[in-house]
Amino acid sequence: MENKERIIRLWFEMWLAKKDLGIFDIFSSDAIYIESWGPEYHGVQKVALWFEEWNTRGTVLQWDIKQFFHKDNQTIVEWYFKNQMDGGQAEAFDVISLIEWTPDNKIALLKEFGCNENRYDPYKDGNTSHFKDENAKWF
Repeated sequence: MENKERIIRLWFEMWLAKKDLGIFDIFSSDAIYIESWGPEYHGVQKVALWFEEWNTRGTVLQWDIKQFFHKDNQTIVEWYFKNQMDGGQAEAFDVISLIEWTPDNKIALLKEFGCNENRYDPYKDGNTSHFKDENAKWF
């Protein structure tokens, strides 16, 4: 478990540092990475390409791990994420990642599930729902 948590922490640290500190060491060659809003990267080379390209147009400001859950060859990590894109758009959200490991402790699958941080009670004022008049987030 400690080794798996160290690997996940290293992956998050790479984003904060904007530097590849071992992507090819922590992902299997045929890894699949699925972002919560739809993009899917097949193979460690595509994961590395995405990492390098994304970091030319944005900055991760915060990536805090809240907790880990481990079972057999799977780990769930709950985290908080905040970024700033070069065009000015800022995002922040809560996420859970489901990770499946190879026998040699490389990431075979990482699938994200996101949650908007701007939550509210649509029934706060009674029994009729009042939803915000905005486009749904990409989670």
